[in-house]
Amino acid sequence: MARPKSYRDLVVWQKAMKLARNVYKLTESLPRREAYGLVDQMRRAGVSVASNIAEGYGRLSDLQFRHFLGTARGSLYEMQTQVELAMDLGYFDKEIGRDLMDQGAEVARILNGLLRSLSPTPGGKDVEASSANSASAANTASRPTHVS
Repeated sequence: MARPKSYRDLVVWQKAMKLARNVYKLTESLPRREAYGLVDQMRRAGVSVASNIAEGYGRLSDLQFRHFLGTARGSLYEMQTQVELAMDLGYFDKEIGRDLMDQGAEVARILNGLLRSLSPTPGGKDVEASSANSASAANTASRPTHVS
């Protein structure tokens, strides 16, 4: 893959930054008692997605870049889990949460494509199974949730 001149030129980084900004805005409305709990976790995970994309871009090899993209994807799924929990707890409107989940799913699709393009194996077989998982994660927000 021919790399752009800057990580800022990567569409996935741009969308991850937008997602992080939206996480910050959304978490402002969470209860104050969650300041050191869910708010902090969601913000850290949201920022970690774009940060790991940028850090990986700065590494010397595609293998190292892939490693950081995988870490970014893990942070993304962590953030989506936290958004789902916040929705289940009624901390914000489900429509807003679903929008954030949709943004996360879009970042996941782009990340998975980038991972495939950097794959050391033909066809990127190691990422394809994860693509299905990211699609199901995006649909999770629209499924009814059950609280025990």
